[in-house]
Amino acid sequence: MAAPGGRAVGAALLLPPLLLPLLLCLAAHAAQPPRAAPQPSAAAEFDVRPGGEVHSFSRTLGDYTCTFTYSAQGGTNEQWQMNIGVSEDNQFFSCSVWRPQGKSYLFFTQFKAEVKGAKIEHAMAYSQAAVGAQSDIPLKQEEFEITETTVSHREGKFRFELSKLMIVAKTPHDEL
Repeated sequence: MAAPGGRAVGAALLLPPLLLPLLLCLAAHAAQPPRAAPQPSAAAEFDVRPGGEVHSFSRTLGDYTCTFTYSAQGGTNEQWQMNIGVSEDNQFFSCSVWRPQGKSYLFFTQFKAEVKGAKIEHAMAYSQAAVGAQSDIPLKQEEFEITETTVSHREGKFRFELSKLMIVAKTPHDEL
């Protein structure tokens, strides 16, 4: 039987048995409030403190965390910054830890940056961060090591200079 305007009356009764529950599920899902999307990036300042004690600074963005752990000697506190971000397509998580003034005057006896929720694709450590006309000066490859989730000093090879760490990690994603 056709209703005015040519639409079929009782069309839901003619749907295949499995299609109706699927449509009801989709309608229920569409009616739910959307989940808040994670912020694409976040920055935080922190003090790197000398004195030989081990300190950590950590930030989380959605399902991902970056933690910087270190021990340093000499001088006074220095202002550092941690920037974390997730790519628009949620495929990559990045973490950078650095001294905005460029070069640190502290002597690092150890360092480690660790990411949780993703696996490191690329990482680099620098003895001097770019500022003004100066360029980043990378550590020698022998001075640090990279695993799936950490970048850390290499015992006996690290020359105690650190001003910047950069990590790009691949996030897990579900296959359809």
